[in-house]
Amino acid sequence: MARTDIGPPDFRTMLPEAIKANYGNWQYHEILNPGVMRHTAKGGAQLYTVRVGSPRLISVDFVRDLCEIADAWCDGFLRFTSRANVEFMTPKKENVDGIIAAAKKLGLPVGGVGDCISNIVHTQGWVHCHSAATDASGLVKAIMDDLYDYFTEFRLSSKIRIAVACCINMCGAVHCSDLAVVGVHTKPPKVDNSRVPSVCEIPSTIRSCPTGAIRKNPDGEGVVVNRERCMYCGNCYTVCPAMPLSDAEGDGLAIFVGGKVSNARKSPMFSRLAVSYLPNNPPRWPEVTSTLRHIIEVFMTHSRKYERMGEWIERIGWERFFTLTGIEFTDDHVDDFTMATESYRSSMQFRW
Repeated sequence: MARTDIGPPDFRTMLPEAIKANYGNWQYHEILNPGVMRHTAKGGAQLYTVRVGSPRLISVDFVRDLCEIADAWCDGFLRFTSRANVEFMTPKKENVDGIIAAAKKLGLPVGGVGDCISNIVHTQGWVHCHSAATDASGLVKAIMDDLYDYFTEFRLSSKIRIAVACCINMCGAVHCSDLAVVGVHTKPPKVDNSRVPSVCEIPSTIRSCPTGAIRKNPDGEGVVVNRERCMYCGNCYTVCPAMPLSDAEGDGLAIFVGGKVSNARKSPMFSRLAVSYLPNNPPRWPEVTSTLRHIIEVFMTHSRKYERMGEWIERIGWERFFTLTGIEFTDDHVDDFTMATESYRSSMQFRW
């Protein structure tokens, strides 16, 4: 077969020698500390993993610092997880303390393994995203500063995964995380019909709206938006830059709960709306951080060992969840989207 540069490279060329030698033969793993794991193969070989927290947007100098740790203690190998943790792997137990010390010297926390909060997966935010309703990087920094001890210590009854998306297009994993913060727009796009005909394709712009809120302007060129049908998703702005959606006063954040990817004990779950709107208050977003901490503390008090947040809510019921957390149930929690009837609880056993 001819060799080409099409597609991703072969991952097997990037594996540490200890993993190559025991590929497919790992038998079990143990969590020794909040940031340290030990994998054991069938033949008795062992591999130690040290996980540290890291920002998602990083510099070349920071990557060089990480590579220096890997060169000194891990034969040059490291990996980034899907949630932007950095993991250093070594078959030598005596190297673990050196990795931890080197990471802490850089100011990086060691943790996120086991019954902890892992690093937050997030989107681009104001740094890059064209339809962002909030900043992702700054918000994640504020959240993790507030929940730092939950990353570095075993304080929870089970793991908690947090995600942040800067708009409801949700490029992050907010639909399948225990806790998720989503940037929301609350005002329709500002249509500039002096530019729409010249920079946008009208049929594509109309078809981009999932609720049919955009129509051709009956009084002239361009388009008009039916506010009653608009759900502020920003799809139109993606195809038509003459319809900006961002608004300093209307943009805010919502909190979703109860999602997960894991299927160890129960099938995967989608997250659901818990808090419909919180204000954008950078640089520390106190309303968001305090609400997340409150939900986590209630979860810690009432959940069972190894029970994920969605499983806990499913066990006690959503009514009890809102009662325990003190979160107000509003009209915004009622899903009135076109296909919402498929998700309604409509059995005879359900009583409002």
